[in-house]
This record gives sequence, structure tokens and C-alpha cells, in this order.
Amino acid sequence: MKARLAVLAAALAVTSPALAADTYQFDKSHTTVSFQVRHIVTNVGGKFQDFSGTIKVDRLKPENSSVEFTIQAASINTSDPKRDEHLKSPEFFDVANQPTITFKSTSVKAIGKDAYEVTGHLTMRGVTKAITLPVTFLGEGKDPWGNEKMGFELSTTLNRKDYGINWNKALDQGGFLVGDEVKVQISVEANKVKQTADTR
Repeated sequence: MKARLAVLAAALAVTSPALAADTYQFDKSHTTVSFQVRHIVTNVGGKFQDFSGTIKVDRLKPENSSVEFTIQAASINTSDPKRDEHLKSPEFFDVANQPTITFKSTSVKAIGKDAYEVTGHLTMRGVTKAITLPVTFLGEGKDPWGNEKMGFELSTTLNRKDYGINWNKALDQGGFLVGDEVKVQISVEANKVKQTADTR
């Protein structure tokens, strides 16, 4: 019986997704989290400058892969300090009470070569919604210092009102000052977490 249990344990260890998975962390200096929203007659862009994220990549079973990231809402930057302060206020992101924007995946589905649908829960301004993000795998390689890297990108559109961001002003000629739909673009370069030797 003990021999059978040992064989079973060994088999589980070999096939365990945890052993097959590699962990990557966002490289902040080579990752961008940006957005665009309609303002009267044009699109105004901005980005978040403080964020972190972890990607677990299961090469044997991609459906076992996962991703989660956290954005510090107060790091918003639209190149206009006055506008940034308004965006941090309770009329928009309410950063004093809702300091983070988070995403945690619940499933990963391959839909084509280097193309995936990543479904999960996005929480913004205290509201959580299930969404599916179209993610493209850009490739992998090593930098000159031996760091193993992977690249991903996504582009999607969110309705800000779904997350309680409702502020607006009506225009005299009709319509509103700010659009409801926000185009989000995220380009990620992630570094593989190096395994440390077991010194026990």
C-alpha cells in the first residue's frame, strides 16, 4: 500500500499544474497602462504610472494559466494636474476611499495562435464586474542581463458608468462633455521570477 501511495504521489507531482507553471511579474519600466476617452470633439488620453501584476504561465495546459494585477488609482496622469485632481475626486475615481483598481482572472481560453480570452473580475471604484479581455501573446526572450521575459498586450473598451463613474456636463449644442466609453490599452513586459534553491 505504501508503495502504491508513493507512486501516486510521484505521478501527481509530475503532472501538477503548479510544477508546470512559471511565474512572471510586470516590469514597470517597460509596461504601459493607458486609456482614451472622448472629450467634446476629440479623444483625450492618459495613463496610470503605479501598478503591479503577476502572470502564471502553464505551458502544458494554458487554461491553467492566470493573471492578476493592481493599479493605484491615484497614479493617474493625463498631463494636466488640475484635471488629474478632478479625476481623483469622488466625482470620478474617489481615490481616497477606493485607492485601487484590480483584476483577477478566473479562466484563460486559447482562441487562436497567440490569442487568448482572459475572463475575470475587474473591480473599480468599489464595483466588481465579470469581463473578458482579448489578450495577445507577443513573444518571449532574454535581455542582455539574462532576465527571461514575456510580452502581452490587450485593447478593450469599458463603459465608465458600469463602475459608478457618472459625472458629466451637458453641452449647449447637445451631447455631453465626456464620453461614457473608455478605450483601454495595456502593453506588458514581464520578468520571470527566478527560482531560489532549497537550502534545507
